[in-house]
Amino acid sequence: MPSGGSSLFSGFRVLGLYSNHVPHALRYHKKHREFYLVTAVGKCFHTYNVNRLGIVSVSNSLSDDISCVAADRMLVFAAAGRLICAFARNKEVVMRYHGHRQEVRLLLPLGDQLISADSAGDVIVWDVQGGDVYLRLQFDPVTFALSAMMHPSTYLNKVLLGSSQGALQLWNIKTSKLLFTFPGWSAGVTVLQQSPAVDVVGVGTATGRIIIHNIRLDETLMSFTQDWGPISSLAFRTDGPPILASGSPQGHIAFWDLERRQLVTQQRHAHSTAVAAATFLHGEPLLVTNGADNAIKVWIFDLEGGGARLLRSRQGHSAPPTTIHHHGNDGKNILSAGQDGTLQSFSTVHERFNKNLGHGSINKKKEQKKKKGLSYEELRLPAVTAFSSAAARQSDWDGIVACHRGRLATTTWNYQRCTMGAHHLQPPVTGRDAIATVVDITSCGNFAVIGSSCGRVDVYNLQSGLHRGCYGNDVKAHSGAVRGVATDTLNQLTLTAGSDWLLKFWRFKTRKQEEQLKLNAAPATMMLHRDSGMLALALDDFTLLVVDIETRRVVRKFAGHHGNINDMTFSPDGRWLVTVAMDCTIRTWDLPSGCLVDCFLVAMAPVGVSLSPTGDFLATAHVDSLGVYLWTNKSLCGPVGLRPLPADYQPAVETLPGVTVDESEQEVTSEEVDDTYESADQLGAELVTLSLLPESRWKSLLHLDTIKRRNKPVAPPVAPAAAPFFLPTLPGLTPQFASPTATDQEAQVRLLEPRFSPIDRPLQLLKDCGPSALSVELTCLTSEGGGANSLLLAFIQMIDSMLTSGRDFDLAHAYLALFLKLHLRSLSQDSVAMAALFRLSSRLEAGWAELQATFDQSLCLLSYAKSALL
Repeated sequence: MPSGGSSLFSGFRVLGLYSNHVPHALRYHKKHREFYLVTAVGKCFHTYNVNRLGIVSVSNSLSDDISCVAADRMLVFAAAGRLICAFARNKEVVMRYHGHRQEVRLLLPLGDQLISADSAGDVIVWDVQGGDVYLRLQFDPVTFALSAMMHPSTYLNKVLLGSSQGALQLWNIKTSKLLFTFPGWSAGVTVLQQSPAVDVVGVGTATGRIIIHNIRLDETLMSFTQDWGPISSLAFRTDGPPILASGSPQGHIAFWDLERRQLVTQQRHAHSTAVAAATFLHGEPLLVTNGADNAIKVWIFDLEGGGARLLRSRQGHSAPPTTIHHHGNDGKNILSAGQDGTLQSFSTVHERFNKNLGHGSINKKKEQKKKKGLSYEELRLPAVTAFSSAAARQSDWDGIVACHRGRLATTTWNYQRCTMGAHHLQPPVTGRDAIATVVDITSCGNFAVIGSSCGRVDVYNLQSGLHRGCYGNDVKAHSGAVRGVATDTLNQLTLTAGSDWLLKFWRFKTRKQEEQLKLNAAPATMMLHRDSGMLALALDDFTLLVVDIETRRVVRKFAGHHGNINDMTFSPDGRWLVTVAMDCTIRTWDLPSGCLVDCFLVAMAPVGVSLSPTGDFLATAHVDSLGVYLWTNKSLCGPVGLRPLPADYQPAVETLPGVTVDESEQEVTSEEVDDTYESADQLGAELVTLSLLPESRWKSLLHLDTIKRRNKPVAPPVAPAAAPFFLPTLPGLTPQFASPTATDQEAQVRLLEPRFSPIDRPLQLLKDCGPSALSVELTCLTSEGGGANSLLLAFIQMIDSMLTSGRDFDLAHAYLALFLKLHLRSLSQDSVAMAALFRLSSRLEAGWAELQATFDQSLCLLSYAKSALL
């Protein structure tokens, strides 16, 4: 069977991707008067405005992951492997630079030239516009392994190179001469940064030492030592206070006072991973940082003592998410638990609605933390392995319950306060090495049912956190680990599945077992669709069972996956079951027909899936990926022909969706490009275009008699006072000065002007007339008014041309209405004119019918969108 893509889902966008280990680039746009931040994310880079940290542009993808980025006033340069690309408008590749034989690691724009260095020691100076190689330098990695590069301020055509051996070299790239060699400080150079003072640079080393050195005098002015390992970044503050910021691989940032030559303050755990880059905004007390923890942060220095606080940030998971679920009934928020131990909420509407619920902690009270003497890492709870949420009572108490890796006690979380909750739910008596495995919150939001690896299933009250009982006569509901728990809509039934191959049905209130069902294999996961009463079970033999909880019988059995089924979700109406597995497939099963109706492959194995309660988006989480990917449900946009797929169907690989730009943010463009867009006169033959005239010009044409009677003056007109001079003016609504009489030469020049279309000139004259003047012009078309009867037919043809072109739709109808009011009696006696009017009438009816159909379609779509939001 030939392969095919998904007929049901199409990639839409990815949520939660912001940054990686590549240092960011900062650029200032003079026209917008705003700073923009460029960060690399995989094979493309994102551009954010620092003012709001809103994404304004996403570049086209490269063939490989980006290893470094740099930016100047006009272009953004990105290196992927051995290729360097120049991007215009932060999106389009306008130039490619080929010449490196190894991976490019460093980029430095310098005027009309670009300097790049690779891992083999090759340094190439490129001509930015032409892409030609201006200069090539070769360094031996054994003696001088290039590790840092910068351009000293005011040093024309000079570049300072740092090495892993510790030495520095100053080169003139125009003359290709080595000007000076600095012996170094017996430590590898990791960072070179220009200070606000000329001739003074900051040097960061692999031993944690920071040297402030005058390269003109070859004199070390001062030095500091950082206790957190190598220097990952350096930044000088330029708005007044002489402060130097240094980043570390542990995520801490130290701030040094260059006048007092001492440490002022420190920002611990600014990032959970190494600080990739830190940059002070020129002339502002703002510091921008990014790291491999998928976070961008802006710090402001407004605290006493020179300290900084977090002003704004964009951050996602620093480790791949493992479990995702939609929260609430509107489908706009997705809860995601990652391997980094955080619980986060991503909004499908806008990034400003994202929430970070943070890390779980052993004890929330700071006083008890200090008494125990535990470190920051020891207080953190392990990653969340399973969680359940309910929005019914989240305003009253905690609405999220989570299980943690290797722990029996479960934690509660508050979605509205974005914090960990007040309760730790733990059974009163349990065996050794037991851990909580699954959890479910009742539809009313009052109770939580938690299953553990020892076979216990316990019930807790979420308001008080008290234990309300357990299932099973011998305190154990199953003889093996509990793999799934679920409660129905009315809190009548509790369903549990265990590794003992049993599915059990319990009364929720009495906690007595009613029935059990023997399975073909041990269940791996379980999902209940409460509205339809369908229970889906994924077994360890890669098969799926669907059980009707009313009849308590297996009603569907599906087979087709070739790997462990990681997660599954129901459609809102319970018709489809979407499953994801380690075989990298996403399959959609149709329950009424019992067939596989959609299947497609992805590059990375999906580990989590959730279909929104409104059915518009499918969310997936994947192995080794930090984002949450959204797929559009095509069936909501138009008819989708679903048919059963054969057993030998070979699915095609669908590309994972990328980041999309928010339309509310401003697109960053080059400063010298004119971005003025001129709209066409007419967009399409099936559309109509209204005139730009005010309504007073055409809406009152049929009521001129009434307006004249109402506005009849009471007193006779009075002659105006004589003016000392006057300028001749033309009659009309818009004041215009009369031009002098044209000479013969000017008349000849006018004859050379381009000709207008037959209707453009008279139509423009009618547009310039006011309502009264327009009425006079149309009245004078007949022979009684000084015109000719042939002009009536010409006017009808002009209206027909206007309707055919679709332009000035409102004027055509208004002019035609006034024309018929004035001349219908005389037109009825002209057979040629009447034939033209009949043709015009048919065109009017067809045009209005097409326009009405378009209106009805738009109103229907708008009504559906409003009902979906409600």
